[in-house]
This record gives sequence, C-alpha cells and structure tokens, in this order.
Amino acid sequence: MFSLSKMPSTTSVLSAYTTLTASAVLVRTLVSEVQNMTNQLIPKNLQDKILSKVGIFIGNISSQITLIIEENNGITPNEIFEASKLYLGTIVSSSAQRVKISKAEKEKKFAVNISKDEKIIDIFEGVELIWELKVVESQKTSCDDGYFSLDKVEKTWYELSFIKSYKEMVMKTYLPFVLERSKAIKEENKVITLSPLGIYVEECVYLDHPSTFDTIAMDPEEKNKVIDDLERFVRRKDYYRRVGKAWKRGYLLYGPPGTGKSSLIAAMANYLKFDIYDLELSSMRSNADFRRMLVSTNNRSIIVIEDIDCTIQLHNRDDGAQNLNDSESQVTLSGLLNFIDGLWSSCGDERIIVFTTNFKERLDPALIRPGRMDMHIHMSYCTPSGFKILASNYLGLEKHYKFREIEELITEVNVTPAEIAEELMKSDEADIALDGLIKFINKKKEDRKDKIVVENEVDEIIDEAKKTRKHKGNSRRGGRNKRKIY
Repeated sequence: MFSLSKMPSTTSVLSAYTTLTASAVLVRTLVSEVQNMTNQLIPKNLQDKILSKVGIFIGNISSQITLIIEENNGITPNEIFEASKLYLGTIVSSSAQRVKISKAEKEKKFAVNISKDEKIIDIFEGVELIWELKVVESQKTSCDDGYFSLDKVEKTWYELSFIKSYKEMVMKTYLPFVLERSKAIKEENKVITLSPLGIYVEECVYLDHPSTFDTIAMDPEEKNKVIDDLERFVRRKDYYRRVGKAWKRGYLLYGPPGTGKSSLIAAMANYLKFDIYDLELSSMRSNADFRRMLVSTNNRSIIVIEDIDCTIQLHNRDDGAQNLNDSESQVTLSGLLNFIDGLWSSCGDERIIVFTTNFKERLDPALIRPGRMDMHIHMSYCTPSGFKILASNYLGLEKHYKFREIEELITEVNVTPAEIAEELMKSDEADIALDGLIKFINKKKEDRKDKIVVENEVDEIIDEAKKTRKHKGNSRRGGRNKRKIY
C-alpha cells in the first residue's frame, strides 16, 4: 500500500534535478569540444567518408546471410564441401595466419587448406564473399566386445557469408563456378590408378607408366588418328546424349606380340588422365559377374581385356545349355556383348573399352563390329618412322649415318619395336648400339632365309609323298582292272 511517509521530500527532488541538469550540460559541452577538435583535425569530406563506411558496415551486418556447407549430406559425402575444399586451397592468401598442408606419396602437388576458424575473403564479380572453416569436437560412446569407450568425433563445415542481395548470384553463378574449378583442379592433380577386375576384391595401385604418344613407336599418321578420335570422344557428351547413345567408345588393338599394344593403352590413359581397369575374363564365373564389375568402375576410365582371343573359350549364343556346364566358367558371348553395349553399359559416362589380340581373325564378328569396337588399330611391326622415335627415346639421336641402312633392313625384315628397343638399350654409345641392332636384324634376315629353305624342302617332300601315294593308288586300280579283263 502506498505510504505518504515514504515519499521523497521536495528538497531531495530539487537536488536530484539540479545534479542531472548539470551532468547534461557537462556532456553537451564535452561533445561540442570533441566536435570542434574533430573539425580542426579531420577535414569535412573525410569525416563524411568515415561515417558512410561505418553506416555501410552496420548495414551489412544486419543484411548478411551465411550458407552452411557441411562435410556430409547424411551418410554420403557433400560434393559442394569437397569442391570448396579444393577451391579454397588455391586462393589461400599470404595474410592467412594458419594454413594446413599435406601430400600423399604419389600426389604431384601439396594440398593446402585453411585451419579452424580461419577466414578467407574471395572477390567474385566484384562481390566480397567470406569463407570460414568451422570444426566442433564431440565425444561418442562406442561399445566393443562389451567394453564402452569414448571416441572423439569431429563435425566440420564451411560458412560462406555475403550480402543478402547477392544470394541469387551466389547460388546460380558462384557455387557452380566453384564446382567446375574444383573439377579442373582435381584433373590437374589426378594420379592414374590401375585396378584389377575379378571375382576377388583387390586394391588398386598407382599407375606410374611413362608411356606417352610422344614416346610410343607408332606410325605418325595412325597415332594422330587415335589422338583425334580420343579428343573428339571426350568433348562430345551432349552429342552422345542427343543421338541416344551411351557415352562410351571401343578400341580393338591387334597385331603381333611386342608391337606396343599395352604401351598404347598406358599412353591413352596418361593423355586423358583416365583410370585403368584390367578385366580378367578367366576369373569370371557367370554373366552376372559382368554387371557387378561394371557398376564398380568409375566414370572417365578405360576397361581393358587383353588377349581376348585366348583368355577363355566363350560359349556361342547358339550353343545348347549343356555346353555351359562343360566348364567351370559359364561366361557366354552374349553376356560379354551385353557388357559392352547392352543396357548395363549405360550405367556410367565417358568410358573406353579396349580389347587386345594377336589374331584378329579369331574373334567373333559380332564382338568387333562398329558400336562395340568402334576403331580398329593395327599395331604393326616397326616402321622407319617408328625406329626414329625409338632412336630418339633411347639414344637421344635425331639422325645418324647408320639410320639409312637400318631403315632399309626394317622394310625387308619383320622386327617389333620391343626387339629394337632391347637392342638399343644394350649400350649408351650410339655407334655400338646401332651396330648391334644391324647385326641383330641381319641375323633375323638370315634365319628367315634358312627357314624359307627348310619350309620349301618340307613342301617338296610332302608333294613328292603325295605324288608317290597317288601313283601307287593308280597302279593298284590299274592292276584290278586288268584282272577283271582277263
């Protein structure tokens, strides 16, 4: 209840009012003095700029938006997070206080990333975008064989902050740019892998094969055809979709052993930066294995089946079911054909399928028709142009007075690039190595002559034997006819 006895006296109220009035006058005087000093020290136009910047800063704080880019999207990795990580590693400025650096054994460059709570400012089309890495540690209880333990768990995400009015630009232009840029960075730093494809799970290895189109001993015209075809294939994604074809390409490499079929595959992989999958048909037990293998491969890869004519005996589609049980493997030709260009072959993009064989004529025509094996590449014996490439690679020679003799011999005798390379490796001295190669080819030439002589002698013996049998047969028939007359 309000009590009159507790009301302040008139004297105390007047005293308080006087104190407040004096304080207000003092504050106004101080503000006036500060303004006078400011006007004397700082020009009016500079004062306006400072006040404008402060106003913009305060306004930006209230109008900013922050995008949260988490490391995982549920149980799957977040593509935008991985792309952001790669992209930010290329724009880390010297002003950053802390930077994380790492490198795997086979990687070409250092991987750079910002540290926890570190900020990076990126300017895109005149817009300032602020990136910040956030990491929160927590503990998770786990149970193993009845024993409970606390494990540290990290939750990582990026925060991307900018003015709200630029949200549409960021979503439609900036983030797609980050995704595309990260793909280019990934391709620049990519290390090619070689993976076996079989019924047993095996780890991939890094492919550090030095073969390139510059080093491979192949006819320049044929080589350029292959390069042009590969380049046309990788840039035609929209074209393949428009014409209704799966984005894949088939190559058949055929020719004698030692002509560089495996080296060409490595050169293709290095040129395109495609991973290689080595498919072992002999390890397949049924056509279902094809589907499982196909879905386990990545895009931008080369699937290789070497020596397809002698790997396994493929059962013809017209053979009865009993033939399938004659062998442990039940892989059929139709299963292989479906693997190459059936419905399952469209489960990936930008794939190349390569068959190699020493004997093209042994292959079923259905296996190598266009649409399955689109380009047939003949890996022939070494040509004069191929020899010059090998001489340049192994001896560092562009020309030599012995080249003409060797080139003439190569046109007369079948010599593989592998045989020539082996001879050139036997000495670091060019003259000695070339002399050794000439002797080697001449020996092959003499051996071929001896072989021809032997073959001719064998043919003569066979022909003589045939004539003798024919003569004896005629004699017997003549004798029987005479007995009938008498």
